[in-house]
Amino acid sequence: MTIEPATLTDLETLTDQWVALAHEQRPHGSAILPDENRDLLSQHFAHHIVDGDVLVDRVDDRIVGFVMFERTTSDLEVDVTRGVIHNLYVVPEYRGAGRGSALLDAAEEELRTRGADVLQLEVMAKNTEAREFYERAGYHDHRLVLEKRVGVESDTNPKGHD
Repeated sequence: MTIEPATLTDLETLTDQWVALAHEQRPHGSAILPDENRDLLSQHFAHHIVDGDVLVDRVDDRIVGFVMFERTTSDLEVDVTRGVIHNLYVVPEYRGAGRGSALLDAAEEELRTRGADVLQLEVMAKNTEAREFYERAGYHDHRLVLEKRVGVESDTNPKGHD
């Protein structure tokens, strides 16, 4: 595996892969509209590439996966330095061979060298395959986000609540 920093010449391929990732997340409850956000995401990727916050996995000069991350800062006084992994993607035909784990490991190492002592990421609650992947890598629940659609009647009602 060749994992290395992304360059601006990778921008179109990375944007294509992010759009594919966003399409894959729609069945898990993501509200992000992949194609409609393509241009904005391309700009976002460009900033992260320039900052050195994107690593790619290459096979024969083809990008087969990427991870985007950054060390965060806060205006609040905190007792930890956080690193956040924003996106991790491996092209479907290359999954299951340890490439996602290698990208995650490389991003974690880079964040550690930048001073992060706590690593964080988000995963769609309904994406059990991704949740299991991250749990095997040592991630666990930290914060729970609850969501409710306004104006939509729910089929589920917690026990004892009318």
